[in-house]
Amino acid sequence: MTSHKPVQLSIDLNADLGEYTGTDGAELDDAILDVVSSANIACGVHAGDAEVMQRTVEAAAKRSVSIGAHPSYPDREGFGRREMELSPRDLAVEIISQIEALAACCAKAGTRLMYVKPHGALYNVAAREAAIARVVADSVRHVDRGLVLLGLAGSALVREGERAGLAVAREAFADRAYLPDGTLLSRSRAGAVLHDAEEVATRAVSMARDCAVTSIDGVRLSVKADSLCVHGDNPEALALVTETRAALEKAGFTIAPFAR
Repeated sequence: MTSHKPVQLSIDLNADLGEYTGTDGAELDDAILDVVSSANIACGVHAGDAEVMQRTVEAAAKRSVSIGAHPSYPDREGFGRREMELSPRDLAVEIISQIEALAACCAKAGTRLMYVKPHGALYNVAAREAAIARVVADSVRHVDRGLVLLGLAGSALVREGERAGLAVAREAFADRAYLPDGTLLSRSRAGAVLHDAEEVATRAVSMARDCAVTSIDGVRLSVKADSLCVHGDNPEALALVTETRAALEKAGFTIAPFAR
């Protein structure tokens, strides 16, 4: 009788980090980096600065956390969460310069930039609009064809990344509410961001194990994800990622980067 070794399940757990100035956010970011497997690091435009970028890259590398660039619209006042009308060329220049800035921090730290995940409004627009998704994908390819593009599962960004010949990874959000069409509920609406650690952890396990999430209208959605996100700017971020990781491991998952 042949014995079969059980298949080892793995999932990535990521957080948006480096979204502060000075040193006020360093301690919290370091604590989150002790838990996650990938870090989406702000590129100094919607948040952060050159010093914070370098500090966060070095802290991530020390923990063997996979490093991703988190480029945004040039909207520091709105934390990158307001949609902007930029020409394709201007948007490409903005994205490329931000990715290259973080890549330079990685090189200085003796490590590598592994992937790119757009931030905020840019992420949401690229999820639904193929033209913007194409600019993002082509910009990533321009910098480095070896970078992985991380985008919302089932989105235009994932499709355009594949069209551009990039490796892509699909993302789901454990701490965000979903609409019935599989997109995220706008932060302008109540309940868009979840704060209860037990609820977030339960949703994460369902996403990873069952490839499903329930929308705000009670619709069960199919969500096949390579990576689960918990936002670093959530006031309960550390509790959320800690309980989420524990729940995923209890469910039999190994927490590991999607980009190595």
